[in-house]
Amino acid sequence: MAFKLTYGTMSDPPQEMHDNFDLALENVKQNLGEEYPMIINGEKRFAKEKHQSFSPINTNMHLATFQKGTAKDADDAIAAAKAAFPNWKAMNWEERVYLMRKFADRISARIYEISAAVSLEVGKNRMEALGDVAETEDLIRWAADMMEQNNGFCKPLGSDPLQGMNSTNESVLKPYGVWVVIVPFNFPASLAGGPVGNALVAGNTVVLKPATDSSWTASLLMECAQEAGIPDGVLNLVTGPGSTLGNALTANEDVAGVTFTGSLDVGMGIYREFANRKYPHPVILEMGGKNPTIVSKNADLDLAAEGVMRSAFGLQGQKCSATSRVLVEKPVYDAFVSKLVANTNAIKIGDPTQRENWFGPVISRKAYNDYAGYVAELAAAGTILTGGKQLTEGDFAKGYYCAPTVVVNIPLEHRLWQEEMFLPIVMVTPVDDLEQAMELANDVDYGLTAGFVGDPDETEWFFDNIEAGTVYSNRPQGTTTGAWPGFQSFGGWKGSGSTGKNGGGYYYLPLYMHEQSRTRVIRALSRHPL
Repeated sequence: MAFKLTYGTMSDPPQEMHDNFDLALENVKQNLGEEYPMIINGEKRFAKEKHQSFSPINTNMHLATFQKGTAKDADDAIAAAKAAFPNWKAMNWEERVYLMRKFADRISARIYEISAAVSLEVGKNRMEALGDVAETEDLIRWAADMMEQNNGFCKPLGSDPLQGMNSTNESVLKPYGVWVVIVPFNFPASLAGGPVGNALVAGNTVVLKPATDSSWTASLLMECAQEAGIPDGVLNLVTGPGSTLGNALTANEDVAGVTFTGSLDVGMGIYREFANRKYPHPVILEMGGKNPTIVSKNADLDLAAEGVMRSAFGLQGQKCSATSRVLVEKPVYDAFVSKLVANTNAIKIGDPTQRENWFGPVISRKAYNDYAGYVAELAAAGTILTGGKQLTEGDFAKGYYCAPTVVVNIPLEHRLWQEEMFLPIVMVTPVDDLEQAMELANDVDYGLTAGFVGDPDETEWFFDNIEAGTVYSNRPQGTTTGAWPGFQSFGGWKGSGSTGKNGGGYYYLPLYMHEQSRTRVIRALSRHPL
């Protein structure tokens, strides 16, 4: 069987993947410092003000230069998408699916180049970077597959039983119009490609705005779209700060819908802004998590410690799905903590583009400073068993490196049991029983992912009672992380998501369309005698 890269299989890739990544990394590094334009209506757009991007691995490494787009650039991109919408909407859905699969093919052809860029600009290790890009093409293909399997979402309904008439009915899903996709830094490929792919397959046109810290990946994806023949204006790329460009995008009345991935505060701000419009518009939000893992007294503790370590510290804890709280039954608490600390101390830290390193830097100076603030607060309230320091020796001094941190003895009323830190810090506490663990697990505003390690009967109880949209049991690859389209759909409840439908699953694509019920009545001709 051929190797299939997912977050669950990436721990043992073929040597060919490493060789190809090394070659692409060398080529990419030889071409650092390029300037990338915005793309509006198929044309390059340059701004007066620029943003120079530097790597968090080595802040002296100038990666690329991007445009600081303005409100006018946002309005122009929306106008281009609006003008392109009628033709894209009118295109047969089969043709849209064909073009989107070509888009995915171009991403696949350039996977090593784009992955090298992801690793350099975000600080992901090479396998996480490859996974991000591979997931992007799979998300696009999944959306195309869903459209095809549902025959373009044109479904017959029952015929009315009317005498002398033939009344046929059908349900059709149709696109909304211009869609804005706002992307965070941590998954710059898949969290762009997933929403963009679904919006475009559905027949909407799109304006894409990446995070300032990861505009390089979005620029390369935009090149793939153009190479695939996506028509001008159907997909537009703007770059710049959220405070000006992002606000201008969401404030424009010609925007029919928005997909935002990021913080709860910003997401709810967009949600409330759209609620004040003349009539309702779709808003798809994914807003982070405070994800628990519950460890039963019947758990395989080696599995539990491995899974928690991978979920807590993958991408330096900067995943909305990262494990940040571990609730352990008392009889196995000490043994579990000992194993988790040992696993954490064994993590290889360094330049994440290099094969031997699993753990890299945090994304920015702000994240680096936030880490120091959280560590100081937690040290004052409890006990740091390992980590708890910024790494400043040797090559670490060139980037934003922080040690993976395990914290215990934090009072349960402490605010950081509730608030998302988005950093490599995990808090562990003993619990009297699974009922207490479940109560604590659900007692947060978030409900994105959750994990359980225990026996099969306990697992079913966990699934029945946990308040989260993406849940796992007995998973050493990551107790709360690692969803992949077609294998695990991904989405959240409560403050983690607005729709109750998960990306990469069966019910996500219809979020980008609204329903029209169609009735056709043909009256039978009456024949009267002469």
